[in-house]
Amino acid sequence: MSGIEASLPAPLGILKNFYGYESFRGEQAKIVDHVIKGNNALVVMPTGAGKSLCYQIPSICREGVGIIVSPLIALMKNQVDALQQIGIKAAALNSSLSIEEISQIQSQLFNEELDLLYIAPERLLTESFLARLRRLKIALFAIDEAHCVSQWGHDFRPDYASLSILIEQFPTTPRIALTATADELTQEDIKARLGLNDASTFISGFDRPNIFYHIVPADNPKQQLLRFINKNHRDNSGIVYCLSRKRVEEIACWLESKGFSALPYHAGLSSGVRQQHQDRFLKDDPIIMVATIAFGMGIDKPNVRFVAHLNIPKNIEAYYQETGRGGRDGLPTNAWMTYSLRDSVMQRDFIENSTAPELQKRIWHKKLDSLLGLCEAASCRRQILLAYFGDSCEPCGHCDNCRHPPKTFDATIVVQKALSCVYRTGQRFGVNHVIAVLRGGKNARVQQFRHDQLSTFGIGQDLSQQAWRSIFRQLIVMGYIHVDAQTYNRLIITEKGGTFLRERKTLLLSEYRKVDEDTIFNKKARSRGAEGASEDEQVLFEALRLKRLEIAQTQNLPPYLIFHDSTLWTIAKEVPTSLKQLSQVSGIGAVKLERYGELFLQVTAAHHQR
Repeated sequence: MSGIEASLPAPLGILKNFYGYESFRGEQAKIVDHVIKGNNALVVMPTGAGKSLCYQIPSICREGVGIIVSPLIALMKNQVDALQQIGIKAAALNSSLSIEEISQIQSQLFNEELDLLYIAPERLLTESFLARLRRLKIALFAIDEAHCVSQWGHDFRPDYASLSILIEQFPTTPRIALTATADELTQEDIKARLGLNDASTFISGFDRPNIFYHIVPADNPKQQLLRFINKNHRDNSGIVYCLSRKRVEEIACWLESKGFSALPYHAGLSSGVRQQHQDRFLKDDPIIMVATIAFGMGIDKPNVRFVAHLNIPKNIEAYYQETGRGGRDGLPTNAWMTYSLRDSVMQRDFIENSTAPELQKRIWHKKLDSLLGLCEAASCRRQILLAYFGDSCEPCGHCDNCRHPPKTFDATIVVQKALSCVYRTGQRFGVNHVIAVLRGGKNARVQQFRHDQLSTFGIGQDLSQQAWRSIFRQLIVMGYIHVDAQTYNRLIITEKGGTFLRERKTLLLSEYRKVDEDTIFNKKARSRGAEGASEDEQVLFEALRLKRLEIAQTQNLPPYLIFHDSTLWTIAKEVPTSLKQLSQVSGIGAVKLERYGELFLQVTAAHHQR
């Protein structure tokens, strides 16, 4: 803690001197003080809100080393690189290191030369490592991505469940569990499994106000994606999520053919290729990463301007976490997703074919139902997302449903037709066949089963195929129809659907709509610039950005680890002429000021002389 300003309390002094910020945000100050005093905590805080400070600063203030349990190598590397840039002694132990590197880091650890050590749970929990830790002074244990410990969480990992041993072996050492995605049930499970029943819970809210949510039915998803990127993010970095490795490769190659820099990322690639692609994504701008869910956790790149899903994820927690990888800098960002009946059937199939216990499968089905409800919602998407996590807001005006509210219609007769057709075709066929019968299609399959002789044949000719698909999607989400993924995706009328056919109560559904997507998105997310910046400020920002890139390349680091865009914009607006003035810019701590201050002042001076 050398160099801390004597007039400031230690935590605030560390924040200013190392991180370059004048004050804590939200609940950070309370959490930091709580943990420094030796108390346990559960922290639920959205991505980009500063969770890492809540354990990094207490680790420095308390005697000993902070042990940070982290699930991914990428997450560890990002955090350690960022800490070393600001002069904090941090390291990570993981499988990517050589024997010599591991030996060196362990030597630093056991010689008490580290402030923080990041480590995977499986390595931490070996008896030999725990035995050596017991001989050290431990400042705290931080369990990052703590939802991984819970069977109710969206990314359960068995190794995390074994972390309860820390309670027995280090009973007086404070533990802090942190996550961005945990509903109330998951929060309780985290506390129970990590022995945090006495811990204070700090919830900073789940809203990411800079993210614009837009969900559309799939209708040639590749072309929909291309229109979305071309109209909104031609010069931005983004992430495109796909369900399968094959689809990832296909979309990445296709985007390259359309003139974009796009890279694939999935578990089928070698670790070396994945690392190379991830490094390019972090260091180059703009690049589109096309990925399965294997990519993203712990990626701190702040200027990801869009996150697109070509398939629905497993649940709302996964959707929230994946979309949250965009706009970590707080600037406008778009979250766009296409979805289809096929997506939901595939997700159901994954669940049923898994080796998980029946209770786990029921949990997953319920969570998938909530996500499908979000997709088909006619109300504010943000309200639904926040309500899922026990949070709330007024209609946001910042999602597709708020900008262009869907119209509803009396669908009582239409639904009778749909359910009757499912019944009269024997509940043995999928949605495409049933729609073909409703619309009077004379294809070979309809004629083969003589379904052109049914009373329901052609009774739905007044509606398009897309409109019927919308109706069936809504009926499935509402529980009137079940899709049996085990038997060729056949539609089966549920008890609720049967009751409707008998009682014929009024039922409202959303009309199918085809909206001009260019009128909906957050157009501010298209620009790399700051809102209201003058032409002169834009020119200086670009000069500063080039200097940052030059420095980053010499150090083989992502540019944002030097300074965030927001810091460069402040410099461009204020044009400091001395180190003292530069030190007042948010995000510039003492170490970065010493390392880079003069280099950036040279850029502002040259600009001033133009």
